[in-house]
Amino acid sequence: MSATMRPAVSGEADTMPAPTMNAIVCDRYGPPESLKLEDTVRPAPDDDRVLVRVRAVSINPADLHNFGGGLIVRMTSGMQRPRTRIPWSDVAGVVEAVGRNVTVLRPGDEVFGTCAGSLAEYALGGKNLVPMPAGMTFEQAAALPIAGITALQGLRDKGRLQPGQSVLINGAAGGVGTFAVQIAKALGAEVTGVCSTRNADMVRSIGADDVVDYTREDFARRGKRYDLVFDLVGNRSLSALRRAAKPGGTLVLSGGAHDRGHGGRGMVRPLMLAARGLVLSKFVAEKIVFFIAQINKEDLLTLKELGEAGKVRPVIDRTCPLDAAPEAFRYLKTGHVSGKVVITV
Repeated sequence: MSATMRPAVSGEADTMPAPTMNAIVCDRYGPPESLKLEDTVRPAPDDDRVLVRVRAVSINPADLHNFGGGLIVRMTSGMQRPRTRIPWSDVAGVVEAVGRNVTVLRPGDEVFGTCAGSLAEYALGGKNLVPMPAGMTFEQAAALPIAGITALQGLRDKGRLQPGQSVLINGAAGGVGTFAVQIAKALGAEVTGVCSTRNADMVRSIGADDVVDYTREDFARRGKRYDLVFDLVGNRSLSALRRAAKPGGTLVLSGGAHDRGHGGRGMVRPLMLAARGLVLSKFVAEKIVFFIAQINKEDLLTLKELGEAGKVRPVIDRTCPLDAAPEAFRYLKTGHVSGKVVITV
């Protein structure tokens, strides 16, 4: 028998070490410093999922709540510690392997969407993965899913924005806001963006017809009214937002997600605002809607089409390597990100 060949020993395959990967893990609730890079077991796809070689991940303000450990998060994700060790988020990458029931995607396909445990070299994905927009980088594609779908659903589905209507976007320079400006223009609206002085030129460059610098002017007192007010910040009262809306106009509330050092407690304000809006909407002329985006394949494909048509291009503030994920979250936590923060893998 050749020296390079030997018979298999019974049970030998079972003793082979499982493939591993680098991943950001969260074993306890806390600040971004509680995240750590660790060598862990690489997942394997079941019959209905695919294994993705992650190339880029974008992070969102809601992620801060998921490992921050507020009461609302603990009630759904584990009281003592997170049930999911590897945080999940937006992702772009290359399909490595597919389950036996997967027919749409194949190994080698470049995809984007959302995956469980995507802050890692490999992640498992299912129905919320679609082909990447042609002409986009992995970093750009990773920035699209959650923020892009939030903007799309808020404007198109909840705001019922029509061509020729006017929309005010409070928080136009943020992750959702930069997509909202572009999608509103794609829907044929006249767009006013609210942002700080340093972001005014950027917001104009992505399509805003008018910009309100909140450090110099109060949009609720400037005298102009809009068919739709899309609030992505959650820093203004309902009465202030109503002053900016036309009689019978619509207020869409999807703000207050970012957290500047209050663990998960920062979720309380937007929930209280939503509750007040629900009650108030029964007694006022304006329609008041609070919503949380629902990720789905159809809207991912809509974002893909908008990207390929040149109508939506992600604004990326900065990129960081995987081992700098805590630093990326610390920056996100400041609440002063222009566009998106992306982690490359």
